[in-house]
Amino acid sequence: MGRVFGLLVSAWLVAVLAWPASPATAATGPIAGDDAVRARLLTAVDATGSLPSITAGFEVFLGDGWKTYWRSPGDAGLPPQLDWAASENVADVTMEWPAPARFSQFGVETIGYDADTVFPLDVTVATPGQPVLLRATADLLVCSTICVPRTIELALDLPAGPAAIDEGAAASISRGAGRVPVDMAALGLPLPTVETTAEGLRVAFSGNQPALGADVFVEADGRRFFGTPTWSRNGDGWVASVPLEAGADVAGLAGDSVRVTAVDQSFVVEAATVVGGAAAAGSVTTALAGVATADLLRILVLALAGGLILNIMPCVLPVLSLKLASVLGQGGASRASVRRGFLATAAGIVASFLFLAAVLVALQSAGVTVGWGVHFQEPIFIVAMMALVLLFAANLFGAFEIALPGAIGERIDSVPREGLLGHFASGVLATLLATPCSAPFLGTAVGFALAGNPAIVLVVFLTLGIGLALPYLAVAAFPQVAGWLPRPGPWLAWVRPILGVALVATAAWLGWVMALQRGVSMTVVVLAVLAASLALAIWALRRRGTVRRVAGAAAVAAAALALVLPASSGPSVSAMPATATALEARWEPFDEARIPELVANGRVVFLDVTAAWCVTCLANKSFVIDREPVASALAAPDVVLMRADWTLPDPTIAAFLERHGRYGIPFNAVYGPAAPAGLVLSELLTTDAVLAAVGEARTGPLAAARPTIDGDVGR
Repeated sequence: MGRVFGLLVSAWLVAVLAWPASPATAATGPIAGDDAVRARLLTAVDATGSLPSITAGFEVFLGDGWKTYWRSPGDAGLPPQLDWAASENVADVTMEWPAPARFSQFGVETIGYDADTVFPLDVTVATPGQPVLLRATADLLVCSTICVPRTIELALDLPAGPAAIDEGAAASISRGAGRVPVDMAALGLPLPTVETTAEGLRVAFSGNQPALGADVFVEADGRRFFGTPTWSRNGDGWVASVPLEAGADVAGLAGDSVRVTAVDQSFVVEAATVVGGAAAAGSVTTALAGVATADLLRILVLALAGGLILNIMPCVLPVLSLKLASVLGQGGASRASVRRGFLATAAGIVASFLFLAAVLVALQSAGVTVGWGVHFQEPIFIVAMMALVLLFAANLFGAFEIALPGAIGERIDSVPREGLLGHFASGVLATLLATPCSAPFLGTAVGFALAGNPAIVLVVFLTLGIGLALPYLAVAAFPQVAGWLPRPGPWLAWVRPILGVALVATAAWLGWVMALQRGVSMTVVVLAVLAASLALAIWALRRRGTVRRVAGAAAVAAAALALVLPASSGPSVSAMPATATALEARWEPFDEARIPELVANGRVVFLDVTAAWCVTCLANKSFVIDREPVASALAAPDVVLMRADWTLPDPTIAAFLERHGRYGIPFNAVYGPAAPAGLVLSELLTTDAVLAAVGEARTGPLAAARPTIDGDVGR
C-alpha cells in the first residue's frame, strides 16, 4: 500500500507541474518574459460589471542595464507594439505613453524607458456585462550593450459580475497615468510657438512653463527626429532650440503639424501646433497671433465669468456698501444721472484692471515674480488700503462728501450727494479689494495671462475688468431700476452709517493682516497715525484760509508717516492664525522635496497654499477644511497636512505656483500613491471635491466610483 500511495502522489505532482498555466482571473495577469524584459497586464477592477470601458495597464519590468523605447524612439529603436486580435469581447484598446527619458551613446540619441513602466490602457468592451478575455502579443525591442527583440504573450481574464476595485492594480495604473503628458490647452496654458531656423526648430514657451532645462521632444508625423534642446531666456518666457538631424529639410517643415512634449520632474505637458515663420512684432494683433483662437476665446469667456463672480466674493462685499448707499441716494433721480453714476463706477473698475495689467507687465519685464493679489504682501499697500477704506467709511458716516469742485461739479449737479469722481473711486476700490479674492475660472484666466506676452495680459485683464463691471453696466443700460427705489429722505441718515460699518470691518481685517506681517505694536502705531491724519483732514475740510492749509498739510504729513512706518521694521514671523483643534496642530511647513518621499511611503499629502490676506483661503478653511467630514478625512493616519504660507513674499512658493500654471491663491492639491503628480483642486473648495481627491490620490481614480459600480462594490 505504501508503494501504491507513493506512486499516486508522484503521478499527482507530475500532473500538477505539467498542467498548462491559465490566464489570471483577477485584476493582475501572470508575468511573462525573461531576464531582459518581463511584462503583464493589469486592470483596475476584478470583474466587468456593466462598465462600457475598463481602465487597464501594460506593465513592463526591465532587467538591470536594459531599456526599451517611446512611441518616437529617436535615432534608433522601435516602440512596443501590442496585438489584441486574440482578445474576446473587446471592441478597441488604446494605449497612452508616459513621459520618456533621453539616452545618448556614441553620438546616437534614443528616447525611451530604463525603469519599470506602466502604460495605461483604455479597453472598450464590446458587450458590457459579459466576460472579457484580454490576449496580447507584445513585440518589444530591448537594448543593453546589444539589442534583442522579444515577443511576450500576455493574458488576463475578467469574469462577469460586480466590479470591485483592485487597489494595488489601480494604484500602479494611476502611477503610470500620472506621468502621461497633459494637453497644455486643457490646463489653460498658452501653446508654444514653433518656428524653423537654419539648424532646426525654435520652440518658444510663454512664462516659465516648463522649467528651464526641461527636455523637449518634437514629433512630426513620425518622419523626423529632433535632438537635445538648448535653452535661452526670451522676455517673459523660455526658448528651446531643437536641432534637426543632419541632412534633413528644415524649410520643408513650415506648415507641418507637430506635437511638442515637455518633460521635467514635476511638469509633463504636450501641445499640438503648426510650424510657422517668425511672427512680426509691434501690435496687439500680431502678439496674439501665436495663440490659438479657440484657446484665447475660451480663456476670455473664463475671464469674463471669473470677473463677474468676483462681485459676490467676500472681498468686494464692503464696496457694495458704497454702491448701495449711492443707489439709495438716487431714488427718484433721472435716468441720465443714474446712467452716468454707474458708468463712472464701471470705468473705475476697467481702468484699474488695465493699470494692474500694466504694472504686472512692467514687473515681469524687470524679472520680478508677479501674481494675483501679491501686492497684499506689501505693508505699505496695506496701509494705503486702510487709509482709503477709512476715508470712504468717514464719507458714509457723513463726515464729508466726495465731490468734484467748481465748474465741473456744477455741470454734474444732477447726481445727488456725490460727483462722478466718487463713483469712479468706488470702482477703483472695488478692484483693489477684489485682488485678495480668487474665484472659479479666475485662476485659470490669470495664469494664462501671466504666462503669456504683454498683449495677452492686457486683453485678459481688460476682460476681467469688464466681468467685474458687468452689474454696473447692466444698471447703466437699464437705469429705470433706480426708479423702483424709495426717494431719499431722513432715513438715509440711519442707513449710511450702518453700511459704513462694513468698511470699518474691512479696515480691521487689513490691520489684522498687517499685524501678521509687521507685528501688533507696529500695527497699533500705524492705525493711530492714520486715525490722526483722517481726523485732521476732516477738521481741515470744515475750516477756511490758513488754518485749513496748515491742518491739511499736517494731515498729509501724518498719512505719509503712516506709509513709511512699516518699512522701518522688518517682517515678523508669517503665520496663519492658529486654533486649538487637533487638526491645526498637524500642519507642517511647506517642503516640496518631501512630497515625493512621503508619497513613495504610501502617504497622502494635502497641500494648502494660503495667506492671511486671501479671503477665499480663509473661507475654504472655515467652511470646508476645518469642518466635518473633511476634518476627519484629513485627520487620517496616512494623511500629511502641508501648508505654504504666502502672507509675506516667498520666492520658493511663487516658483512652485508658477510651475503649476498658477499666479494666485488659494491653491490646493492632493498627492498620493495613485496621484504622485498631484490633483489640483478648484479655487473654491467643496466637501465632495476634497473627499474625492483624497480618495483618488490614495487608491486611484475609480475609488470615488466604488459605491456606484453595479451597487455591489465593496460588499
